[in-house]
Order: sequence, then C-alpha cells, then structure tokens
Amino acid sequence: MKITFVKAGGFNLSGGDRVIAMYAKHLKARGHEILIMSTPPDYPSFFSQVRGLLKGEMWKFKNKKLPSHFDNLDIECKIIDSIRPIVDSDLPDADVVIATWWETAEWVANLSEAKGAKVYYIQHHEVFDYVPKERAAATYSLPMHKITVSQWLIDIMRTQYGDHNVSLVLPSVDTEQFFAPPRTKQSTPTVGLIYSTASWKGSDICLKAFSLARKKVPNLRLVALGNLSNESLPTEFKDKSSTEFIYPVAQNELKNFYSKCDAWFLGSRSEGFGLPILEAMACRTPVISTPAGAAPELLSDGAGMLVKHEDPQDMALAIERMCQLSNAEWQTMSDAAYAKVQNYTWDDAIELFEAALQTAIKRTQDGEFLAPKTLQDVALQPKYV
Repeated sequence: MKITFVKAGGFNLSGGDRVIAMYAKHLKARGHEILIMSTPPDYPSFFSQVRGLLKGEMWKFKNKKLPSHFDNLDIECKIIDSIRPIVDSDLPDADVVIATWWETAEWVANLSEAKGAKVYYIQHHEVFDYVPKERAAATYSLPMHKITVSQWLIDIMRTQYGDHNVSLVLPSVDTEQFFAPPRTKQSTPTVGLIYSTASWKGSDICLKAFSLARKKVPNLRLVALGNLSNESLPTEFKDKSSTEFIYPVAQNELKNFYSKCDAWFLGSRSEGFGLPILEAMACRTPVISTPAGAAPELLSDGAGMLVKHEDPQDMALAIERMCQLSNAEWQTMSDAAYAKVQNYTWDDAIELFEAALQTAIKRTQDGEFLAPKTLQDVALQPKYV
C-alpha cells in the first residue's frame, strides 16, 4: 500500500511521534511505501519566548533542527512551506491517508478521494483546555475509520460519538532500545518519573506522593527526566541528596534511568495509552500508576500497582509497599512486568494496524463515508451522549 501520515508541528521526541515512527518503520519493512508530511513547528513569538524563559522553559530556535524519532529512519519525511492546512496539492495519491491529531483530522477530511481512504489515528481524546474544544470534539464525528490505542478510547468513541466500528491497536515498545538484565532491588530505594508541567500528566501528584513517602522511607531517592532548566525546578528537586533531575537525556540512555529504579510512577489525570509504562516494564521496572490510559490492562498480572486518581496519599502508600518488598518479592514483580511486555510485540501491532487500514479501504469502497463531507455538515448531525 501507499500510506501517507499527516502530522502537525514538525518532527520531535514526543511519545506520540515515537509510536508513529515505529509504525512507519515496520510498515516500510513489510513492503509498504510510506510518506510522512507535516507542517513546520509553531514557534512562539519573541515575547512569548521571554515569558517562557522566566518560567524555566527552553528557548526555541527557528532554524535549528531538533532531534526526532524519525532521524536515521529510511522514511520519506517532508515539511510544507508554512503553517497552514495540508491540502491535495501537498500530497501524492495514495491508498490510505492517516490523520494523527485533531487538527490534521480536519485537513484529511477535506482531501480528495485520490489521496486515499481516510483514517484517524487517535492516541488521546484531544479535547484539552489549550485547544478549541468544540472543534476538536467535532473531529471524532468526521467520516473516516478510527484506530485507537486503548480500550477507554474505544469506549469514548462509542459512548460519546456513536462510533461502534473502531479498531483497537495497542502499540508496543522497541526492545532493542528498552531492555535490562535481571537484577535485584537498588541498595538505596529509588523511584522515577518523567516530569511534565502539563496538568493532565499529574507530575504534581507524583511529587506530593514522593514527599509523603519520604516521611516513612527517609533514604528514598527520586530520578526525574524532564525539560526544565535547573533554575526553574520545583522545590522538590532542590534537595540533591534525595533527587536527581536529568535533562537532556539521550535516547539510548533512557533504559539506564528506567533500570536504576525500583519503581516507575505515573500520576496522569488523563492518558491515551501511557507508553512510559511499557518502556519501564521492558527494563524490568515495576510501575505505580493511576488507572489512566492502558494502565489497568498493562499492570494486571502483578506487573505493578494501580492507585487512585488524584490521591497522592494512595500513591505514597504504594511506594512504601514497593520499598518494603523483599528482594525475592520485588524480583517476582519485576519478572511479571517484563513478561507482560512480551505480550505487546511490534509484529502483532503491525498486523493489526495493517488490518485496520484494509478495513478503512473496504469501508470507503463500500461507500460508508460518503456523507457528511465537511466539519460544517458534522455540526448539523445529532449529538451522541
């Protein structure tokens, strides 16, 4: 098949881009012709950059090529001339064209049939506070076949948008990048997280839980990965005796940080899938997480601990329980985490993804997506509850 992915914002090291890059890599290896087309990065104004610096954010240089998950892949990646909708004249004819974000779904919906059967690859329910929520929500009613990454997204597409024919394809993890030999607990109890200032990531919950757990486990240490300057770190990171904050992190070193922890924890208020869960488990590190995204499925069978949403105290108790495990008990959980990852192979994911694309082609050929044609038409359709 000729397959086009449509992106926005250029190419970077986000978790969403990691998954798209892996699909592109494996689909090409199976003989498909892949093109990834994107708009340029949306650089903030000078004054916005200055305000960002005061908050500890990094300066974004327009002409500097940033590292991305697409580097060193033999995949055709192109960026159009300006920040605008991607249109027919930007793309070759193809068998399938895939939207990867709510805004790109608007663009793909308006492409001609020659650009391919239209697919909406959904990695999150993107009705965030920082986007136009009504527009974003309307894209989930657009006439295209949807592929999602977790059961909760399947449920949302069915209950909120009335779509009962959505493909579930769980992503996998690159075990050539994320791996570790069997090990025992750390000599000093250590937990880790990826720190983000985005509210829905719940890093504030994790930091509060860490502070509470240290009252019962005084030698507890925290390893955090993030993108803030040292001058703007939260108070919890100022104590170098108990915390280690790392930025930047080379992609080939990520496994080392996962592997130096007894537990990796996530406090997400909302999550499409939760890829760091799989990455940590591939490095034999049990996970403590809220039940966001795919965490309930991933942490079953003793691979980690689920804690309540918005409850630092519950997460702190889980950290304490993890620290109290004997070496043998911890190794049993570590082995369970590693074994769980073996159920999520890229071979399985690619086969399911290919099947979903074929479903999109057949549904298109059968005329299922003839109407409505535009977002304006969608707005006139009945609302699902």
